[in-house]
Amino acid sequence: MPILEDLYNILGKDEKTLFLKRKLYPFIFGSLKFLNNYTNVELENKLIVADIYELGEENLKYGMYIFTELFWDKIKKDRKRNKAIYLDEIWRLIGVTSNKFVASFIYKIFKTIRKYGGSAVAITQDVSDLFSLDNGIYGKSILNNSSIKSFFSLEEENILVLEKYANISEKEKIEIKSLKRGEALMFIGENHILARIESSDDEKEMIS
Repeated sequence: MPILEDLYNILGKDEKTLFLKRKLYPFIFGSLKFLNNYTNVELENKLIVADIYELGEENLKYGMYIFTELFWDKIKKDRKRNKAIYLDEIWRLIGVTSNKFVASFIYKIFKTIRKYGGSAVAITQDVSDLFSLDNGIYGKSILNNSSIKSFFSLEEENILVLEKYANISEKEKIEIKSLKRGEALMFIGENHILARIESSDDEKEMIS
């Protein structure tokens, strides 16, 4: 399989594509040169975890996009096999630090993943970040395409944002502000319920 350096060399052969070659330089010789290699990820494992924290703040978006695209290819491969993708800190992909092309790709996953026998889970600590790109169009679309929504305790600022994009009552605004650890307000279809989430014995053993 070709690697980025192969593309880099091809782009240098034509004056019209030299500017693209220069854009690839950091990925070949700079701080992101680790991407100019063949993958060592075991793609046949039942559980694949992409821990990209050590990429640094500036490079996280590249890592998140690459792995999300990789996982999406895996999800589409077999419609009969159940699978799920978990996107932690999803605001990095659909928030103001991202762009509309990446955000559109993420929205596409949430809109179509059920057709491939899969499910997608978006996780973020700050609701407002979900709606910070293009007036919140991508965050709202993902919210609308999620059959289950779980909201844990939120600050006043995030409650006001949630009120703008979700059907939440005055009573629920008070409840969501006073939730304790492990408690959540869940939207399941048209039903809004208060829930308490408890760990299983196996989970308690792993945590402790």
